[in-house]
Amino acid sequence: MDTTMDQLRTLIVVHETGTALGAARVLGREQSSVQKQLDTMNRNFRDLCGEPLVLKQGRGKDVLFTGTGEALVELARGTLGDWLEGIHESRRRLGKTLMVGTTRFTLGYLAGAGERVAQEFERRAIELKVGHVRTRDVLGKLRAKEVDLVCGSVVTRPEGDNELDAFDVMEWRRSGVSLLTNLPHSRLPGETVTSSELRTLPLVVSASGLMAGVLHTWFGADYRNKLHIAAEIDTVTYGFELLRSGLLRGCMLVTTGVAEAAGDPRVAYGRGMRAVELVNDTGPRLEVLLGAFTRHGERAHYEPSHPLNLLWDALALENEQWRREQRWPTEGLEPDPFELANSYNPSES
Repeated sequence: MDTTMDQLRTLIVVHETGTALGAARVLGREQSSVQKQLDTMNRNFRDLCGEPLVLKQGRGKDVLFTGTGEALVELARGTLGDWLEGIHESRRRLGKTLMVGTTRFTLGYLAGAGERVAQEFERRAIELKVGHVRTRDVLGKLRAKEVDLVCGSVVTRPEGDNELDAFDVMEWRRSGVSLLTNLPHSRLPGETVTSSELRTLPLVVSASGLMAGVLHTWFGADYRNKLHIAAEIDTVTYGFELLRSGLLRGCMLVTTGVAEAAGDPRVAYGRGMRAVELVNDTGPRLEVLLGAFTRHGERAHYEPSHPLNLLWDALALENEQWRREQRWPTEGLEPDPFELANSYNPSES
């Protein structure tokens, strides 16, 4: 019962690395120090449970964890996890730490807002931690309390979405779903196509993310077996390059803003392609919502001076300024098509 938190951490690292030497390297300690902790825990738990935690297998081989050892490692992970979560929760409540997630395409919003609160955060020694979040994980990171605020995009429905009830949402932009294609007019005539016709077209599809979510909603979890997937991509940028190269003829689902932006001469990615309006006749109407998200009601529990509220207000001011000035998130650089579509509305010019 004299086992310490440090000993538990050592045991977990030995379990992950397999040896006392491996654990020593990870922990930045001498092997003899790690081995001493293992010997102490082995002796204590042999007396307490009748079985040591680990057994040596011979020189150069990983140690063997006994049943008691495996059980204690599992318990240690939970104990240390709960302990750290409690510390983080206290720091979060007291406004000492703020965890923020952002997708690549919303980093510009956060950077501008961060400048607005930088002096106040520095004066109060508030630690602002920023991490990259993939679009598919925007809401999941909030649910798991890995972040306190996240900037990104989600697929939703115009009439409302129950999934968003668990979050406070600062909406920046909404956009529908369209197609970009390099197919000739003889293959895809007209300016519109129905979503049910997607079954007959060669598609360039994201492996995950917003548009994968759209196809999942319209055609089910096995949509890959129902559609003609000509290529699967990781990023919209690669999809643009693939279609622009002419190596493949097909269509790519994008937000309506991206499709409209493709014709802008400042956007090299879209040259040689045309936008086709997608008329939904398959499932619910879907939109892409770009904005900032926090857990519902959490900000209301804090004072206006809490860092979460300060940053939230700064993001709102940043969005108002961008709308008023109609400037680019990457001013001075060639705009990324996704950023262009979600930070600039051509109808406002």
